[in-house]
Amino acid sequence: VLQLDGKRLKPARKRYLVFYKPKGVVTSHGDPAGRATIYQYLGEENKWVAPVGRLDKDSSGLLLLTNDTQFADFITSPESEVPKSYIVKTNALLSDKVIADLNAGVEMKRGDLAQPVSVRRREDRGKHTWIEVVLTEGKNREVRRMIEAVGFKVLKLVRTHIGSLTLEKLEVGKWRELTPAE
Repeated sequence: VLQLDGKRLKPARKRYLVFYKPKGVVTSHGDPAGRATIYQYLGEENKWVAPVGRLDKDSSGLLLLTNDTQFADFITSPESEVPKSYIVKTNALLSDKVIADLNAGVEMKRGDLAQPVSVRRREDRGKHTWIEVVLTEGKNREVRRMIEAVGFKVLKLVRTHIGSLTLEKLEVGKWRELTPAE
């Protein structure tokens, strides 16, 4: 039994949030450069939840937050194989060979290997290809780095799913609590 000043302490209620992170917002409590952080969107009542993984400043999309460290560790562990899906706009049209190369796995600049679950073409629009990338690990800037490894750049990156969770009915910059079923 934990006590403080003779009073029994109760564990905090477990909180699980899904947030639609806007582009240009950093995934941290504070930023020395004064950039907007996710906590400016979450409100005072959510200051004790932490992001489950990250989305870089230039990416948008689904971000989980919780105060349940076991849950967070499970979601982020590559051994759990929880799929994370991203929609990506590239700076040029991607050939079928490039998509096949991405699916086979590519060595990135730091020498680590990107092994996506799948990469599939969604559509070619104008001079750009839109693809869906599904990963089960979350290496730093992995989607951007794997696209760069095959000679292209990411113009837009949106995480759309973590496991069965989606951005459905959630506006950019808004959050909601997960339902018990989720």
